Amino acid sequence: MSKRKIVAGNWKMNLTVEEGVALVSGLINKGLQQKVSNTEVILAPPALHLLTLHNLVQNSAIKLAAQNCSDRVSGAFTGEISVNMLAGAHIEYVIIGHSERRIYFHESNISLKDKVDLALEYGVTPIFCCGEPKEIRIDEKQDRYVFRQIEESLFHLSEEQISKVIIAYEPVWAIGTGLTATPEQAEAMHAYIRKELANRYTTDTANAIPILYGGSVNAANAKSLFNQPNVDGGLVGGASLKVDEFYQIIQAAQ
Repeated sequence: MSKRKIVAGNWKMNLTVEEGVALVSGLINKGLQQKVSNTEVILAPPALHLLTLHNLVQNSAIKLAAQNCSDRVSGAFTGEISVNMLAGAHIEYVIIGHSERRIYFHESNISLKDKVDLALEYGVTPIFCCGEPKEIRIDEKQDRYVFRQIEESLFHLSEEQISKVIIAYEPVWAIGTGLTATPEQAEAMHAYIRKELANRYTTDTANAIPILYGGSVNAANAKSLFNQPNVDGGLVGGASLKVDEFYQIIQAAQ
């Protein structure tokens, strides 16, 4: 399978704008002044940072993602940001369905379906997150659990639409816990997701869709994870807040 690797950094609710500028400047100075061979680098800072960082990353290897968007286009929804606002600001990606959004803000597969639809309608690439909690993994029901997430939020899409989606598998038990799925566990789930995509669409389409791993990715484990046949890169949390470590993860994808 030959396609680009993607390394995306999710800053979550961390860093002031000044600190964000310093981090991005550090990455650019490390070697991201220009495109990295066969690797796409995406940063998802808090929304407040996006316009400032958009100007900073012009002509560099770095692209930007929002961490979330509304499932509505506009209206009286105080505090929300719509995907057409992101498109108007030339933000190319948006994370949809991160487990923290599902858990703390009670986002359902159906509301996430609406977000995916709006993102595609406005030309913003969805990074769609899926993954099981610890109790589901213990009961060995993770395949069915993840299948339901992708089925209810993605399988209504046409073949052309699904080909524009990035999927990120993030086992909830490994996010911010220091626990990481073994390379074999990650590969097994990624292969399962790709098989179900092929069942719904075609093998060629399934093989072309990037599937990222997220869950305590760091410089020490990135290479072994990224070397798995069906792992096309990573969605990185805490390690993306450290210039040297995140740069090492980017290098591990090459």
